[in-house]
Amino acid sequence: MCRLILAHGRFSTVALLDAAVAMSTGRTAEHEGPTRRHPNGWGAVFRDPRAPHGLAVHRDVRPIEHSVGESIVPRVDTDFLVVHVRHATLARNQGIGCTHPIARHGARGPFYFLHNGFMPTVYQRLGRERSEFDSAEYLDYLLPEGEEALDVDAATARLRDIPHGGTSANAILVSPRRAHVIHWTPEDTPYPRYFAMHRLALRDCTVIASEIIPALAPRERWEPLPPRDIVQIEIHRG
Repeated sequence: MCRLILAHGRFSTVALLDAAVAMSTGRTAEHEGPTRRHPNGWGAVFRDPRAPHGLAVHRDVRPIEHSVGESIVPRVDTDFLVVHVRHATLARNQGIGCTHPIARHGARGPFYFLHNGFMPTVYQRLGRERSEFDSAEYLDYLLPEGEEALDVDAATARLRDIPHGGTSANAILVSPRRAHVIHWTPEDTPYPRYFAMHRLALRDCTVIASEIIPALAPRERWEPLPPRDIVQIEIHRG
């Protein structure tokens, strides 16, 4: 179980990281879910014209509240940033290899994947004998090897076909040109508020987050993201 936040446009990187810390430590938790703290590492992906393919990544296995100040991310000037803070569902799936964003390198550039939820059955759709790391298997399922862009219609069909038994498929998939926010949780989830995502549309930027962050804007400015939907965001034109 994790928390996600994305910003696109003109925004304060420090303010967005503060929001991620607030979610990680449970300060903004107003939900029925059992998870309030997310101590098992954090990661970020952001636009950086100097980086290969225009995207840079940071990962840290420590809690974000203990390590964010040591990272480069607070000093980044960018118009696109996604932050993921993690609570590992399985104790064995910890360490840098399980710290999001998960990377896939294609012919046209990288994909970076950040997931909130537990998908222990998706390996069945891949024809594998068992699940090793559900988020990586979810990426392989959502974006089959060799595909260089997310086909939204095909991805929606795949999401509908996931065997019962997981918690949520909420995720953000980032490529050099665009990001996709996947807001997809089974209708029978016992934690609908925990897995709900929210959008804040300001004059100069859009924020999508796992929780409402009053420090970014009053509660009435936030709106629920449509359930069981995939939102596309163009992050680079030209």
